Amino acid sequence: MSAIIYAMIIILPIAFLTFSIYRMFKRQAEGQTVKKSLKSHFAGLAVLAVLMVCLAFTASAANENDSTAADNSTAVSQQSAEENAETASDSGNGLVMIAAGLAMGLSGIGGGIAVAAGAPAAIAATSENPKSFAKSMIFVALGEAIAIYGLVIAIMIMNS
Repeated sequence: MSAIIYAMIIILPIAFLTFSIYRMFKRQAEGQTVKKSLKSHFAGLAVLAVLMVCLAFTASAANENDSTAADNSTAVSQQSAEENAETASDSGNGLVMIAAGLAMGLSGIGGGIAVAAGAPAAIAATSENPKSFAKSMIFVALGEAIAIYGLVIAIMIMNS
């Protein structure tokens, strides 16, 4: 049962994103404005995010149910304290993955927004005054550092 859920966690987002991007380009080809098609695309991404959180909770619950079924088939007296600790850590593993994914994903989005605002300004400043290249690149690098900080936090969450 949990193999089906894990397959859904991998296949469903890829299929949904492919369909959403296809629908966005199709609507633009039909004459819909870019702003309107992007709004519908972001609404679809919000639905995907909610769906992924629900699937992660379902996978976590499936792991917990599998471990309780294994516990019922064996005698309670034969279980050691290590197995009980391992079962407790497995049930919280899904939430750790969600937290690490959110840390990395949101920092990547923030870094992308920062670079999208800083890089054109840096290019414009450099084209007006070539001596300002180093100063301009500092602001672009600061925007990219946001994503690196998110990666570090995600790694720290995964190791805790």
